[in-house]
Amino acid sequence: MIDVLVAGGGPAGLATAIHAALAGMEAVVVEPRATPVDKACGEGLMPGGVAALTAMGVELTGRPLRGIHYLDGRHSARAAFHDAEGLGVRRTVLHAALARRAAELGVKTVTGRVSSVRQYGDGVEAGGLRARWLVAADGLHSPIRRSLGLGLPDTRPRRYGLRRHYRVAPWNDHVEVHWSGAGEAYVTPVAGDLVGVAILSTRRGGYEEHLEAFPGLPARLDGAPATAVRGAGPLRQRVRSRVAGRVLLVGDAAGYTDALTGEGVSLAARCARSLVDSLRRGRPQDYERAWARISRAHRLLTGALVYVAGRPGTARLVVPAAQRLPAVFTATVRALA
Repeated sequence: MIDVLVAGGGPAGLATAIHAALAGMEAVVVEPRATPVDKACGEGLMPGGVAALTAMGVELTGRPLRGIHYLDGRHSARAAFHDAEGLGVRRTVLHAALARRAAELGVKTVTGRVSSVRQYGDGVEAGGLRARWLVAADGLHSPIRRSLGLGLPDTRPRRYGLRRHYRVAPWNDHVEVHWSGAGEAYVTPVAGDLVGVAILSTRRGGYEEHLEAFPGLPARLDGAPATAVRGAGPLRQRVRSRVAGRVLLVGDAAGYTDALTGEGVSLAARCARSLVDSLRRGRPQDYERAWARISRAHRLLTGALVYVAGRPGTARLVVPAAQRLPAVFTATVRALA
């Protein structure tokens, strides 16, 4: 019987499989798409994420990031990371690197999709395979989470993300976060001649329409789109529990606050390690507490920023406040990093 069956071969699923293999467990990933898979994301790894992936033996290439830069057209605030760099890296490059590391460790990937789960006293059956444990890493709108009734309703305004790349040389070694009453735009250098621009907003509309809400940014991009627009959302996902018998949830499937602070991959990698540790000890219930502990700062700070960003009257105060209180802004950035 397989030790750990992972439904979903994205970064969270591959990180789980890698940690399982490093712990001496047999891991099999079920994924319907060919590697690498692209998706809408900001593509900026915080220093904690870089450290977590490096510790797993994942070889990363990209553009060094030295901090975060907030702008709103009139005000500006910069905060450098403390003693390590982040990394701007294309989602496809990151995914390919994780897949290579998993293959090096003997992780098997099966083409398929997990649509139903049957649990037994000593294991689970899913995707035509039997395993001791099933890890649902099947994304923001996890079918497994839904089938187990683990999702919770959310009455807050829905936020959506759009991303496109531009063939221009990066002009900043920080991730730029442009604020407006319509949302936020994140500019991340990912190569010597490429930047990614992700836009988050509660408003539905076309990418170009959103982009015009950020003064000066369209001119910087010089009308040089290099990739098609990709979208994701609604972003916030509330989850009742991350453990249901022999099924555990990780990554976006385990619950998601927002992409505003760019910690998705970092949290997924750290939570994947705790998940595997709990299985190795035969105490899956420990994972729920570990997930809450690891994600607490992210949920509190990101939730507060999303609350402020969702109201034009307060959103316009974010960058001026960061400019007037540089020590507080820097401390916040370093706490999240």
